Amino acid sequence: MATFAKPENALKRAEELINVGQKQDALQALHDLITSKRYRAWQKTHEKIMFKYIELCVDMKRGRFAKDGLIQYRIICQQVNVNSLEEVIKHFMDLSTKRAELARSQAQALEEALDVDDLEADKRPEDLMLSYVSGEKGKDRSDRELVTPWFKFLWETYRTVLEILRNNSKLMALYADTAHRAFQFCKQYKRTTEFRRLCEIIRNHLANLNKYRDQRDRPDLTAPETLHFYLDTRFEQLKVATELELWQEAFRSVEDIYGLTSMVKKMPKSSLMAVYYAKLTEIFWISSSHLYHAYAWFKLFQLQKSFNKNLNQKDLQLIASSVLLAALSAPPYDRLKTASHLELEHEKERNLRMYNLIGFNIDAKLETREVLSRSSLLADLVSKGVMTYVTPEVKDLYHLLENEFLPLDLASKVQPLLTKIAKLGGKISSASSVPEVQLSQYIPALEKVATLRLLQQVSQVYQTMKVETLSKMVPFFDLLAVERICVDAVKHNFIAMKVDHLKGAIIFGDLGFESDILQDHLTTLAINLNKSRSLIYPCESKASKLSAMLPSLADIVDKEHKKLLARKSIIEKRKEEQERHLLEMEREEETKRLKLQKKAEEAEQKRLATEFEERKHARILREFEEREREEAQALLDNVKKGIKKKGKKPLIEGEKVTKQGLIELALQEQVRERQEMEKKMQKLIKTMDHFERAKREEAAPLIEAAFHRRLAEEKLHHEREQQLEVELSRERHDGDLKEKYRLARVMQHKMEVEEKIVSRRKAEFDRMRGEREERVGEILKARKEERDLKRKMLYYLRTEEERLTRLREEEEARKREEAERRKKEEAERRAKLDEIAERQRKREQELEERERLRKEAILRGTPLDTPTRLTSDLPPPTAAAPAAGSGGGKYVPKHRRGGAAETAAPPPVQSDRWGSAKPEAAPAGDKWRPSGSGGGAGKSWSSSRFSR
Repeated sequence: MATFAKPENALKRAEELINVGQKQDALQALHDLITSKRYRAWQKTHEKIMFKYIELCVDMKRGRFAKDGLIQYRIICQQVNVNSLEEVIKHFMDLSTKRAELARSQAQALEEALDVDDLEADKRPEDLMLSYVSGEKGKDRSDRELVTPWFKFLWETYRTVLEILRNNSKLMALYADTAHRAFQFCKQYKRTTEFRRLCEIIRNHLANLNKYRDQRDRPDLTAPETLHFYLDTRFEQLKVATELELWQEAFRSVEDIYGLTSMVKKMPKSSLMAVYYAKLTEIFWISSSHLYHAYAWFKLFQLQKSFNKNLNQKDLQLIASSVLLAALSAPPYDRLKTASHLELEHEKERNLRMYNLIGFNIDAKLETREVLSRSSLLADLVSKGVMTYVTPEVKDLYHLLENEFLPLDLASKVQPLLTKIAKLGGKISSASSVPEVQLSQYIPALEKVATLRLLQQVSQVYQTMKVETLSKMVPFFDLLAVERICVDAVKHNFIAMKVDHLKGAIIFGDLGFESDILQDHLTTLAINLNKSRSLIYPCESKASKLSAMLPSLADIVDKEHKKLLARKSIIEKRKEEQERHLLEMEREEETKRLKLQKKAEEAEQKRLATEFEERKHARILREFEEREREEAQALLDNVKKGIKKKGKKPLIEGEKVTKQGLIELALQEQVRERQEMEKKMQKLIKTMDHFERAKREEAAPLIEAAFHRRLAEEKLHHEREQQLEVELSRERHDGDLKEKYRLARVMQHKMEVEEKIVSRRKAEFDRMRGEREERVGEILKARKEERDLKRKMLYYLRTEEERLTRLREEEEARKREEAERRKKEEAERRAKLDEIAERQRKREQELEERERLRKEAILRGTPLDTPTRLTSDLPPPTAAAPAAGSGGGKYVPKHRRGGAAETAAPPPVQSDRWGSAKPEAAPAGDKWRPSGSGGGAGKSWSSSRFSR
């Protein structure tokens, strides 16, 4: 390893080695100098050395050397002069690009020159032999020998520069410019593999940037300038990916843009978002995702309408027609109805990704296929006023496919509309992210949708149909294509049909009976038949004594069942409350854990920041001490050299010298030298003063004599020149007089010609001015008519929008009034129901009390018409049989017959709270009547409700 006293010596040595043809040694010498820790202080010479070093690396195709040198140079000038690093990198890329282009042009020139040597033969013999041996053509071989190595070196250059600048916040503009140049390189030479690698490299750079946040010169993504560079790079990546037709990489670029905007919580400019949605439409169309394609078009239309003021009516018409046709091109059925649970979960995750990319924020718990669907999109298009901009043909097609019911004439009416729509399209006249719109791309999808609508409407009208009839009704496809469409529709439960090829017929079914709603209709039919049979032929059941004694057992069972259900609902509510409480506790614990984790992370970040500051402070102190030591050593060397030159004895040898002492000693030496120099200068000034005075005294008479001699010569010269000028003036005057007399004869003719020319030009000027005024008047009139038309159109649009707003507000007010009225009616109905329930509850309590008294009477053996003794000190009751009336025909047992029992029993008594007995009041609906024909017979209660 060679050592040099100064960096300039290394540069001179390298130039000498280059002149004698030893470029490898020159490169090694410069590499040793750059990587050496001795020359880490940046100087202007380092930049010259790097320029020469880069030129040698490019000439010799040494990419590894160039990368090592640039890394070391970044360490040298990062904190001192980062612009120097930028200039060196730009020079490196320019040299690599020029050499690659030169190699490409040389290969083309060599290929063109191959056929010039022999005009009779197509190729030279040596070329034919080489092509047979190697199996390559001439162009492929020249590319492999000349172009490919330089292209590889250029690609390695881009990768090296991106790797060096990935964490440099001061050179973000150069990083973005390098990425753009690499994208253009891949685009120009169709390098798809390198483009994928380049995208992955940039993606990894951003991931590492977010992963390692404690780097020293890390770019700040929240800064507007940095965010602009990153977004601009991603959008350029998206454009190049779509131009190279790398759709998977384009979709990943879209995800990169969305991730970057989500990371910084800031949306890009409207022009960039327009490009974003325009590329999304292409990606979704290529992937046959017609619904997402339509939603992307809808977002693009809203963005262009809101922010692009240069769009005219024709441009809006084309874009709106594309939005509506894209929505109509989506399949009218849901493909997920017959999917499995696993497929539904995967599709849900995929839909959430797509919805976020398009610009919809949807809750993951909702059923996303119901939020974004073909029907909801068409409803949004109608409500947002997109239908007012579309062409009449597209609007007619929409009404035919969505609103009309024409099972036999649908295809015949749709086909001419599709023919007209296929001719629509063109370039957008104003500045837009979509330069051209062609509606013909939607024709195949619209033909398929029209066929599906025709099949759906025919299945609702007909049960059977001939295959030939259906093939004639669908002019878009042949029978095989129609069968494929039918199979797909039947698979997704859009229609129910079967094709009988033996009979040549199509059998349509009812989709309602084959749906999941009526899958258990046989079970329901069996239950209903069983109920009908039980009503027609009821089963004979023997009356039990228990039912006779306790007729209200069913009511008691119902009440107990209701109590059990109420208890079950209470238990369920308590379980839900407990689960909710547990969830809240888990949520609080998770929140506490996250807070603790966040505090720990903040403490760790603070600790790392403190350690970083301490290390930085220690490094600065160490560098300051090293610089002080180097400066002291340099001053010591200078002082020793000055003392040795003057032959004096060094007074500082063997002593401990400090920087301050050396500075004072150097200052004293400089002051003494300055005083000696001033003395010498004063002496020299005095000597020169005397010498100059002596010269002037001797030269004074000589100067005076020369002045007088020169004055006389100048006087003679002036007189001679004056005489010559007078003679020349006279000759010119005489010539001018002769010319005047000669031209005076043609003056009259000159005036006549001048008047003719002036009059002719004046007439022509008046005619042109009149034409111009007439043309300006026509232009002003046309502009005025255009302004009036535009003003009327704006007024119409504004009034239409106000009318729609007013109708919407009236509809909302009506809905609110209807809701309030329904709420009021519901409250009144609930109050009435509560009042009826309260009455029913009181009546049931009274009935229960009476039943309880009756049951107690039965259990005690007391007749129903005898009073009940509630006091415990009364004697046991005696059963008195009522007298057998002649007209009653009722059997009375022998032990109940007697004279004492012939008297009528008093009505049953009921003890009040004070123990007094009073007759029980007859319930409502009952009547008091005597039993038997005799007036003195016993009386009994007869009730229409409680008669047994």
